[in-house]
Amino acid sequence: MALRIGIDLGGTKIEAIALDPQGREVFRKRVPSPQGSYQATLDAVSSLIRETGEGTVGIGIPGSLSRATGLVKGANSTWLIGKPLKQDLEKALGRQVRLENDANCFALSEAVDGAGRGARVVFGVILGTGVGGGIVVDGRVLTGANAIAGEWGHNPLPAPTAADLPHPDCYCGRKGCIETYLSGPGLSRDHEQQTGRRLAAEEIAALEDESLSRYEERLARSLASVINLLDPDVIELGGGMSNVARLYTEVPRLWGRHVFSDQVATRLERHVHGDSSGVRGAAWLWDK
Repeated sequence: MALRIGIDLGGTKIEAIALDPQGREVFRKRVPSPQGSYQATLDAVSSLIRETGEGTVGIGIPGSLSRATGLVKGANSTWLIGKPLKQDLEKALGRQVRLENDANCFALSEAVDGAGRGARVVFGVILGTGVGGGIVVDGRVLTGANAIAGEWGHNPLPAPTAADLPHPDCYCGRKGCIETYLSGPGLSRDHEQQTGRRLAAEEIAALEDESLSRYEERLARSLASVINLLDPDVIELGGGMSNVARLYTEVPRLWGRHVFSDQVATRLERHVHGDSSGVRGAAWLWDK
């Protein structure tokens, strides 16, 4: 039986999954991610793949491979940056592997048999500690010439108002990135700035107060810009903020005023596979 093996290489855990030819899960295991050590990470991933069995191997990473060098770039697991992860894994395992950004893997998983199933163009959004995105067209991940397709989180917040100022600093070195407003920490920062109270994003969402309303309006503006550029059939949400039920009614109600069309047919959907989407999408990299 030919297995599709997927690995989700996260900052705190490494997860493996194996899917049979029909896409059914036949194996799953999680282990802690080694912290700060490239070699330990390489060893842990290799060991987990060997334990999973024989089959194709796809890996989702918190970054991407440079088109120029083939080395890891933009990873929040900083010990991976500048390393030949793909080459080293293939050497250790004696078989070919495919690596993709973890947000791309999320988008692919949901496009194959999740919230975007049957749709031609899918934009997958991660609203968590950071803000990421991935694009799937006709069942295939769109990586882009610079390996940054879908990285909407580091565009400026569109059409800023007085309520959005001053623009927050972003770790990327810019100010006013979408991520600084729409990540979980961004929502917490905004609420504290307006109320003086520091709360976690989940607590703020439960309050359903003006902070959440500002978040919804900013998300609507930001996704409207994506719709104007990409015009996807489905936008699927993942990450912690995707669990806020109000987003799926309020954001589509708001985004029409910013979309260059007389109607908006794009659907906003919650993920189907939860935190398993990344690892499932990694497994599907060999089939799409």
